[in-house]
Amino acid sequence: MDTKAASAGPAPTHLPSSTYPATSPYSKGARSSHQYFSLRWNNYQSNMTSVFHELLESQSFVDVTLACEYNSLKAHKVVLSACSAYFQKILLDNPCKHPTIILPADICFSDLQFIIEFVYRGEIDVSEAELQVGRHSASLLKRIKFYIMIFG
Repeated sequence: MDTKAASAGPAPTHLPSSTYPATSPYSKGARSSHQYFSLRWNNYQSNMTSVFHELLESQSFVDVTLACEYNSLKAHKVVLSACSAYFQKILLDNPCKHPTIILPADICFSDLQFIIEFVYRGEIDVSEAELQVGRHSASLLKRIKFYIMIFG
């Protein structure tokens, strides 16, 4: 038996997310005098959304191309994977530096632009007709997470 694992110390406790002193769950014993503090980045979510959208707009660090109807657009694998099990599976099953994903024939390019804009911004203004078209395309792309949140 590993003696280090046996003397790992007390199990971590769950405390409020405000700044507080605490004993590290990684300390080797209960006698540790180190204090730890919870740090919070104000506006983290809105900042990340804004940065990812700016990176898309400037085509910076894009690493995947999506193609349909003789058109294409570039995006980020990590963003697509976070928002769609469909894209995540394709990207995990086919690792390469900059893949091109050819989408099903039922997806029109304007729908793809709508979906990508929504994925990056988290919101978009659309007419009822555009909403129905986007709903159909999202359904074809194996239930993109926003489809479930908005339309489900």
